[in-house]
Amino acid sequence: MSSNPILIEFPEEFETERLIIRAPLWGDGIALNEAIRESIEELRPWMPWAKNVPTIDESEENIRMARLKFLQRSDLRFQLICKQTGRFIGGSGLHRIDWESKKFEIGYWIRTSQSGKGLMTEAVHGITNFAVCVLQANRIEIRCDSTNTRSARIAERLGFTLEGILRNERCNTAGQLRDTMIFAKVRGQEF
Repeated sequence: MSSNPILIEFPEEFETERLIIRAPLWGDGIALNEAIRESIEELRPWMPWAKNVPTIDESEENIRMARLKFLQRSDLRFQLICKQTGRFIGGSGLHRIDWESKKFEIGYWIRTSQSGKGLMTEAVHGITNFAVCVLQANRIEIRCDSTNTRSARIAERLGFTLEGILRNERCNTAGQLRDTMIFAKVRGQEF
């Protein structure tokens, strides 16, 4: 694998049992906007970007910036598409990448109507496998607000180890200090 991230080649799409997991593409903004509109109340407490409902143009701009970052290899955002319906069901990805140490952080959200079906657990499992097998990850993290029990349960279900809790680590979306849970898997121990 090249030491220059922009030269690293890997697939832009892969599948799990029920999902197509792929890089953002021009034109995805409408589907993204629809999912955010449906889920804004559930997203607001956890996602800083969900303070306001975006316009369709803002969602398309967001997708295009994500596409550029994907191509630059600076952030690998993935669209989660249901195989059966072709519908956009949420977003995930590999963020805060350190290519030298091969460290990645997985972030995720799911549209409200698709929550509780195990789809996000399936997506995070698929992205973890992609990071390990294709990108040769040495460390994969999941960070979440300590009060976001649904997010923490996904990490626990997939065998991520709770390494610690950073107290008063950052402000939450309401501007109050929050504790951040750090879950991780590392090569040689968990995979």
